[in-house]
Amino acid sequence: MNKEFEFLEIINKIIPNEFLGNDCACLNEYNLAISQDSLIEDVHFSLKYMTPYEIAVKSLLVNISDILASGACAKYFSIALSGNLNNFFIEEFYKGLNDVSKEYNLQLIGGDLTKSDKIMVSICVFGDYKNRKISSRYNAKNGYVLAVYGEFGSSAQGLFNLQNEIEDDYFIKIHKKPILYPEISSLIAEISEFPYAMMDSSDGLFDCLYQISLKSKVKIEFDYSKIPHKTTNKDFVLYGGEDYCLVMALDERDFKKIEGLTKIGEVKSGEGVYMNGLRLEYNGFKHFD
Repeated sequence: MNKEFEFLEIINKIIPNEFLGNDCACLNEYNLAISQDSLIEDVHFSLKYMTPYEIAVKSLLVNISDILASGACAKYFSIALSGNLNNFFIEEFYKGLNDVSKEYNLQLIGGDLTKSDKIMVSICVFGDYKNRKISSRYNAKNGYVLAVYGEFGSSAQGLFNLQNEIEDDYFIKIHKKPILYPEISSLIAEISEFPYAMMDSSDGLFDCLYQISLKSKVKIEFDYSKIPHKTTNKDFVLYGGEDYCLVMALDERDFKKIEGLTKIGEVKSGEGVYMNGLRLEYNGFKHFD
């Protein structure tokens, strides 16, 4: 078992709660979605490849992505920043936060600054989902359409190119500044009549399919040739993380109402994830292994 999943099981036994299992906690009495993620130097980014400005941009975007994947609209954020910081880093970093905040109409409401040996960025984003139907990994049902939006494997290709000093503008740009899809996530949340499952591919396409299959207790079948991608590396397409594409299981009646989605497969009764008839074992990003 993935060590992260094992840790979550331990946590849930000690503090049972209904929020573990999705990327956002959704508080219905407030129409409030909350998500928090951390990015650590030499784990999620390297100063050899990214500037303070770029680190800030990516850190905030990946946290916004979880809110969008829930079906909510990001509104506010707080940030805890640690590291051996200096004036230049702070100025460039907060310029990056400011530019993303303006682009997504977000407001910074607080945070914390501390000293540490490595840079750590921990961001909490608050989203509103009034008059929207929120997603859950537990909502996929037999007969649902498996659909995606975005391009898979490009970020992993960009990281590979950076690490191997391969000159490239396209993939590296996507790795440093992920593309998000607020319009399509809002549309799905606003017009869906039936419960749906939606995730972003932060830990890879396969991880999304595995999580939906596991939590919804369904079988996922998909066709590799249908997956939108530009890289020729199949492992990057299936397992490469940090693309932040949208992966969803929708009732077919809702799927037909939303233009631009790509159908890659179907949800059926049973269990497991199958590609072109072959069952795939778990192979996603492992935070602790």
